[in-house]
Amino acid sequence: MKRKFQLLVGIAVIALVGACTTGDAAPGLTGDYGEAGMAPRFEVDPLWPQPLPNHWLVGPMIGLAVDSRDHIWVVHRNTLNQFALNTEIGIISEVSECCQPGPPVLEFDQEGNLISSFGGPSETGEYDWPSSNHGLAIDNMGNIWIGGNGGGDSHVLQFAIDGTFLKQIGQQGARAEGRNSLDEVSFGQVAKLSNHAATNELFVADGYQNKRVVVLDATTGEFKRYWGAYGNVPDDEEYSTMTRWSARDGTPPPPQFQGPVHCAEPSLDGLVYVCDRGADRVQVFQLDGTFVQEVQFAPNTRSQGSTWDIAFSPDAAQTYLYLADGQNMKVYIILRETMEVLTSFGDGGRQPGLFFAVHSIDTDSDGNIYTTETYEGSRLQKFVYLGIGPIPNADQGALWPGETHTYGGM
Repeated sequence: MKRKFQLLVGIAVIALVGACTTGDAAPGLTGDYGEAGMAPRFEVDPLWPQPLPNHWLVGPMIGLAVDSRDHIWVVHRNTLNQFALNTEIGIISEVSECCQPGPPVLEFDQEGNLISSFGGPSETGEYDWPSSNHGLAIDNMGNIWIGGNGGGDSHVLQFAIDGTFLKQIGQQGARAEGRNSLDEVSFGQVAKLSNHAATNELFVADGYQNKRVVVLDATTGEFKRYWGAYGNVPDDEEYSTMTRWSARDGTPPPPQFQGPVHCAEPSLDGLVYVCDRGADRVQVFQLDGTFVQEVQFAPNTRSQGSTWDIAFSPDAAQTYLYLADGQNMKVYIILRETMEVLTSFGDGGRQPGLFFAVHSIDTDSDGNIYTTETYEGSRLQKFVYLGIGPIPNADQGALWPGETHTYGGM
């Protein structure tokens, strides 16, 4: 019986791998972008990325960006307090042959091969590595920017892709006296940076302590402008009087960003989509901070909120917006023109295609989606783009190759 079971498992794995490596679009997924009743379709690649070398482990993955070569860059927290000393990183505690934290910045190609790695505290003191790194962006020159949301993190860092330090914007520890959303020198626990190629600007979600969006010159790091909720000047005094908003109370959304301000993602057509995670909303602005609209997603979500990160489909019109929801453990596929949720995928779980706190999201030029997970999730996943096809369910569940698992139907 045991031999028969092992044989069946082996056949299933071979079939799964075959389904993931053929590269053929599924039948019927030949619709057009934006076509009514259609949406992008995906399946998870359960064997991506490839195993890491040197017995490396990754901690909470809290930043992700895809560069012009379709290389996938991630930043994770590799400090020892992110791991169980004896049971996970036995090399460090000298109790076993495995394992140890990998460098915080990792670069992969589309096949999941590790290409390069770097990062961590400066050995010469030329920069202040964040106490809790958070968010990663790639500018027009291909340089890497990293933020941080730890207690003393009020700065961002820029590195060349080989790990050479280039500059630090902001002073570590500048928020020791509390938030200052009007500061034009330093930040307040940055959640994410995003590049806007056309204007050579970085949009900074600032963030966990401050409650604003900051725009930097991507070459010089100069502060150019900033704004708060609804495009107004952020008001920290008013924020200090606010309580946690909930749609269940039937009150209007908060006048300041509830926070954390978790993403500020510019689109090709000159809009900026801002994740106000604690208020379960995305606010949309013009590049100069002029307010356009706000949309709520899963508005009854409490705790950490529903709006964690945003990416766009790679077509010229960026027809679809992908929204990561780490509290509800799913990704929404949204028609950007109307901000209507067409469908979602994922659910809570450890298996491929499921999530534990999906945190960051981006796409490559082929339309594939990449996601990271924080906390115990601590992983990177790839969802292979199959084409545009009929929407199968409002909630698709785990996108396993060749089938859809809806919640409660597994």
